[in-house]
Amino acid sequence: MALLASARILVLMVQAVPTRPLAIAALPERAQGLPPEVEIVVPVHNEVATLARSVHRLYDYLVSAFPFSFRLTVADNASTDGTWEAALELASELREVSALRLEAKGRGRALDAVWSASEAKVLAYMDVDLSTDLSALLPLVAPLVSGHSDLAIGSRLTRGARVVRGPKREMISRCYNAILHIVLGTRFSDAQCGFKAIRAESARALLPLVRDRAWFFDTELLVRAERAGLRIYEVPVDWVDDPDSRVDILATALEDLRGVVRLARDRRSGDARAAVSGSELPGFRGQVIRFAAIGVVSTLAYALLYLVLRGPLDAEAANALALLLTAIGNTAANRRLTFAIRGGGRAVRHQLQGLVVFALALALTSGALFALHAFSPHPARLAELVVLVVANLLATVLRFVLLRSWVFSARRSAPPLASGDELPG
Repeated sequence: MALLASARILVLMVQAVPTRPLAIAALPERAQGLPPEVEIVVPVHNEVATLARSVHRLYDYLVSAFPFSFRLTVADNASTDGTWEAALELASELREVSALRLEAKGRGRALDAVWSASEAKVLAYMDVDLSTDLSALLPLVAPLVSGHSDLAIGSRLTRGARVVRGPKREMISRCYNAILHIVLGTRFSDAQCGFKAIRAESARALLPLVRDRAWFFDTELLVRAERAGLRIYEVPVDWVDDPDSRVDILATALEDLRGVVRLARDRRSGDARAAVSGSELPGFRGQVIRFAAIGVVSTLAYALLYLVLRGPLDAEAANALALLLTAIGNTAANRRLTFAIRGGGRAVRHQLQGLVVFALALALTSGALFALHAFSPHPARLAELVVLVVANLLATVLRFVLLRSWVFSARRSAPPLASGDELPG
């Protein structure tokens, strides 16, 4: 792996020699029809004083120490101080640098515009002040390139982070993330660090659901990702506060709190979850329809299995085995289709929880069968089947309630944070 990374770095260093004056025309990936593996966005607004210095520093790091092909995009949010002209100059000077102009402010707006149009596999962004040490960039994107995780965030509040900032900002940051934990039930540690990355397919699923286009964009993206069961990787960062920050803390805090209230309402209504596969998770009505369709198939499968097993087994044993087999298939189908959970994360736990639901359904159907035999010691097979189908319909309602509120609930279906994991490879 180290030899491969070194070879790729050498290739990038050779490609970094400027050959043409226009950034877009000089991109080797585009010339060959190959998109870059990583696109990094630097959103800016009136940053002419620091833009060139920061972009050159970031570019030098990417060329010399970053093993993946990249594109660096400066996204200008309606600057009025010459930032756009400086961005155009950088794009003409540096091969893998491009510039985009937006006529409205908002970091989220800039990220949405670039990420939505990007062909890269992994999409990242960082603040122009480069407060986060660049050595954290490779650990940030590596688990996404490898497929280990869906999102990655730099965290100033997790173990291993080293932060230099005043007590006021430290208190505000910790209080804000505590509010997210209490009100929204989040588990990521730092929502607002300007150092994040996401896999392209996850971005395509989440971006249409994110309504905020300003500072709350980061938080909303992470909350919706966690509710969708996406895997979020946390990277402890070295971070030094920018003394020239012009963020209006009070106005931003009020906007963020309004966003938190909105997401809390979304959570209650069940309207704000995204599917890992790239499509929006169906709302309650859609879940009911999909669950019902799976239930019909499961009931037919159950009836067929029961009739087949009833010959060599007695009624109780045939019912239990048929219900067990269909329960396993039912849980797997609902996991994927009704609640849009992909991948192997927590699959075993979901099946075990599904078996608990199975046990309750078994108790209900067995009780119904016991009552039938108490009423009629030798009922016809058709009578047994009718009673069991009716009992299964009742058990189906119980199954949906438990699957939705317990087994596949947003908080329980999300995999644990991977801040303590090692990078793959």
